[in-house]
Amino acid sequence: MAKTPSTPVSPAALPEPTPAGKGHATPTRKEREAALRRPLVPKDRKLASQQNRATIASEREKARVGMARGDERYLPVRDKGVQKRYVRDFVDARFSAGEILMPTLVLVILTWFVPQIADYAFLGFWAIFLFVVADCVVLGFQVTRRLAAKYGKDKVERVRWYAAMRAIQMRFLRLPKPQVKRGEYPA
Repeated sequence: MAKTPSTPVSPAALPEPTPAGKGHATPTRKEREAALRRPLVPKDRKLASQQNRATIASEREKARVGMARGDERYLPVRDKGVQKRYVRDFVDARFSAGEILMPTLVLVILTWFVPQIADYAFLGFWAIFLFVVADCVVLGFQVTRRLAAKYGKDKVERVRWYAAMRAIQMRFLRLPKPQVKRGEYPA
């Protein structure tokens, strides 16, 4: 036996009927092909080439600026990740002996024109070079110890070489650009 509702349902409470169809006719195959048809070669190839070059140049400039800022989307694989960011900030916060290596090398080359001091300058350069190597070794130990304290010993990547290569570069030539000032060590 079917039960009948005790109260009648008002027509306003019934759901609205959905309209059938999509509101327009399906395009024919000929119409779809005509809409997709375009020439393989543009009419003005010179203008198209200029526009293409301008588009590529603007994308390249955006990527260059993003990389200089340290935006993760534009960084190469070598520089991506939170640990690499931490290493960059740590290296940029300290003064590294490697920053004086290139200017010293230029001075040594200039002293070759003065034979009386060329030998001493060359010995001085080797002394600075050995000091830079020792500084990079100490930096590597410091960075790995700090990363192990922050992220755990099992999560530490091999970053000693990355830190050393960044420390050898002069500060204004580093890419991505330094994000911290000297003395502002990362937490």
